Amino acid sequence: LKNAQKAGYFGSECDINRTADGELIVVHGPLHPQKKGAVRVQSSTKAEVQAIPLTSGEIVPTLDEYLAQAKKCKKTKLIIEVKDHGTPAAETEVVKEILAKVKAYGLEKRVEYIAFRPWVCFELAKYAPKGTLIAYLNGDYAPSYVKAMGCTGIDYRYKVLMKKPHWIKEAHDLGMIVNVWTVNKEEDIRWCI
Repeated sequence: LKNAQKAGYFGSECDINRTADGELIVVHGPLHPQKKGAVRVQSSTKAEVQAIPLTSGEIVPTLDEYLAQAKKCKKTKLIIEVKDHGTPAAETEVVKEILAKVKAYGLEKRVEYIAFRPWVCFELAKYAPKGTLIAYLNGDYAPSYVKAMGCTGIDYRYKVLMKKPHWIKEAHDLGMIVNVWTVNKEEDIRWCI
């Protein structure tokens, strides 16, 4: 996030998981770190997760720490991925907690949300302020279905859209945003453009 802010990037994406002791932390995926000796984030405490430094030597930040940093730069938006949390009830709690923290930091207009889980998207659409950008990630639903879920966009792995390019037009015709991820080769970037 600090590097994205320093470079003046449009946005910086992060993943939010809730630990077993109820702390929202910024960490990618269900395991930390993503190698041997990892702990399962959602069944570990904040202290257990933070006891394992990142490869940079930094400690996994809490959502509060991350939002405090985000507030320092008005140019770089946050794209918050709400991770799956096992049950619809747990996911509803996590969505409400994240939205409350974002509001407390005054960042509601500078945060977009993404999620793989349809229930998380439903809950974001239900509880987030009107006009909040919410995109579905999984790539298994047509844009019309995703719009009916309350989302404002699709954010699919580019290979999904290469197989179903008509979804791009469908989304645009519905007034939806189309984003893609894991585009690493120049020819794929050109195709996406």
